[in-house]
Amino acid sequence: MRTQISRACTAAAAAGLMLLAGGTASAHVTADAPGATQGSYSVITFKVPTESATANTTALTVTLPNLESARTEPIPGWSSKVDHNDKAEATSVTWTADPGAPGVGPGQFQRFVLSVGPLPTQHEVSLPATQTYSDGKVVKWDQPMGTDGSEPEHPAPTLTLAAAKGGGDDHHVDSEAAETSNETDDTARWLGGIGLALGLLGVALGVGNVIRGRRA
Repeated sequence: MRTQISRACTAAAAAGLMLLAGGTASAHVTADAPGATQGSYSVITFKVPTESATANTTALTVTLPNLESARTEPIPGWSSKVDHNDKAEATSVTWTADPGAPGVGPGQFQRFVLSVGPLPTQHEVSLPATQTYSDGKVVKWDQPMGTDGSEPEHPAPTLTLAAAKGGGDDHHVDSEAAETSNETDDTARWLGGIGLALGLLGVALGVGNVIRGRRA
C-alpha cells in the first residue's frame, strides 16, 4: 500500500513539474501578425506575460527594423512613444504604465498592438524586446533560436513573413486598384449618360415623325 502511495506521489510531482515547465516555456514575449507579407503594411500584436510572482510589468520596449511607419493603439493606463532616427524611420517603440496605474500583475498578460510598414523583404524578422518590472528587474528578450532549432531562455519575438504576391507594396497596390476601379466607374457612368441621351433623342425623333405623318 505504501509503495502504491509513494508511486502516486512521485507521478503527481512529475506531472506538476511538467506543467510548471510548460507554463514557463510558454510565458515568453511573443509577436503575431497573421497574413503579414514582405513589403506590406500589417498590424503586429505583442503578447506580454508577467513571469514574476511579486512584481508587475511596467514597461516594454521593442526594437524595430527601421520602418517608415509605426503607430500604436491607445491602451487605458499606458503611454507609448515611438523613437525615430535621422531619416525619420521608426527604430523602437516603448509602452510605459501611467503613474498610479498597476501595469501587468503577476499571473496576467497584456497585448500591445502596433501598426507598421512597409515590412522588410525577408523571410523572418526579429523584434528584440525589453521587459521592465516594478521592482527594477529588466528582462531582455533578444536571444536567437539555436542552430539546432532549440529555444533559448529568452527568445526574441519573431515574425515569419510570406513572400509578396505582386512583388511590391500591398498598400500601394491596393491604392492603385482602388484608383483603377474609380476610373472604371466614372467611364461607365459617362458612357451610360451618352447612351441615355441618344435614347431620348431617338424617342424625340420618333415622336416627331409620327406627328408629321398625321399632319400629312
